[in-house]
Amino acid sequence: MGGKASKKDTARSVLADPVALASETIFTVNEVEALLDLYKKLSCSITKDGLIHKEELLLALFKNHKKENLFADRNGQIDFEEFVQALSIFHPRTPESEKIAYAFKLYDLGHTGYIERKELKEMVLALLDESDLRLSDDVVEAIVDKTFKETDTNGDGRIDQEEWREYAARNPTLLRNMTLPYLMDVNLAFPSFVLGTGAED
Repeated sequence: MGGKASKKDTARSVLADPVALASETIFTVNEVEALLDLYKKLSCSITKDGLIHKEELLLALFKNHKKENLFADRNGQIDFEEFVQALSIFHPRTPESEKIAYAFKLYDLGHTGYIERKELKEMVLALLDESDLRLSDDVVEAIVDKTFKETDTNGDGRIDQEEWREYAARNPTLLRNMTLPYLMDVNLAFPSFVLGTGAED
């Protein structure tokens, strides 16, 4: 039978092949299998459909299902492949260039290949909200204006990928939250999820 595979079918095929997923990320096969166990637990915490919904991820990450989240794709769901690939970006051994490119994609909310001022402001507001920081509109505007002025070096009113890379190089704290040290050893970070794995790396 031909036809296009559904997202669930795609998720199931990825679940069946941790070797392929390990070859595409920084994780070993053993670690992918440990992440699969974690994924299965998270994906059944609210809705038992094999996908992590935005609310389930927020509940796991923040013990709160009301906040906005940057992991969830536009339909608010994360399949296993997206889960592992997103976590791979936050791995301590992931090259900084990949983290910078991923951060650019996060800020490029309109998927135009550029970061517009309104997108930068939206991300600043989201980051402040996640940090429970409340700043006046004037202060937020000043932060956005200063950041945009420093980043948009060619003055065309938008930030391209090269300008973003240069800005990140001058401001290493930009990537501070893009490394999760406990991912260095998923098997130790999530020991209860490793017991059933039979893979050898």
